[in-house]
Amino acid sequence: MQCYLMIIVETEGSEEEVMETTGELNPNHYPAQRAANAARHYVNTRYGSPYKVFMLHKVHSGNAEDVANGRKYQLEISFQEMLSNNTYKGSAEVLYPREGPGSPEVKVSCAELEAYHKTQEEEALYQKLKTSVSMLSAQELPDSHGRIEPDMEPLWSLGIVASSFIMLKESTEDTLYNMAQVGSVTQVFTETVELKFDYLVLLHDMVSQEIIRWKLQFGWSPLGGVKVQQMEKIPHRHT
Repeated sequence: MQCYLMIIVETEGSEEEVMETTGELNPNHYPAQRAANAARHYVNTRYGSPYKVFMLHKVHSGNAEDVANGRKYQLEISFQEMLSNNTYKGSAEVLYPREGPGSPEVKVSCAELEAYHKTQEEEALYQKLKTSVSMLSAQELPDSHGRIEPDMEPLWSLGIVASSFIMLKESTEDTLYNMAQVGSVTQVFTETVELKFDYLVLLHDMVSQEIIRWKLQFGWSPLGGVKVQQMEKIPHRHT
């Protein structure tokens, strides 16, 4: 068993000190960190897999400017692949729309990520699940003690990658999301090339401290990556 503790953001200074909105940004303060995490979610939607999960490693520098259709952040940034600990440095541009709800527009430039291909582990997992007689299922990854059984780690990683589609879609300048737990996962029978999964995920908004539950249905294959087909926010239950 392994214990999991993930800390995504370190910040400095008081609330008054971290509210820069335009010009050069302090890389450790919330505005730069929030935009960088939107870029991190974007990278996971493009390159993530059961054996490739990208975290924010460091914001090296950043600036923000007001433009006609919103606020644009330009960052020099490093991502860390969680399983191998390899780091990848590049640049990111994040544009938050000025009015109304809407996902940020994200561009990431990193030649090393573009060259990142499927692994033998991905193909082996795919063949194992595709040919299994029984459909795989699991609950609470990690459990209440922060543990995940080794054979469940790829499902945890898939949950982070699939959740990145939600976290990117829901990201604003006032949010900072992380996946706290996979509440449940069930493999769904399908005759398509992709494997199909139903997930319940718990997302933590580190700004409001709210835990938000979402249902996800998505497909995955080593060549096609993760393709989210349905996502549904579960209403908060008042007690």
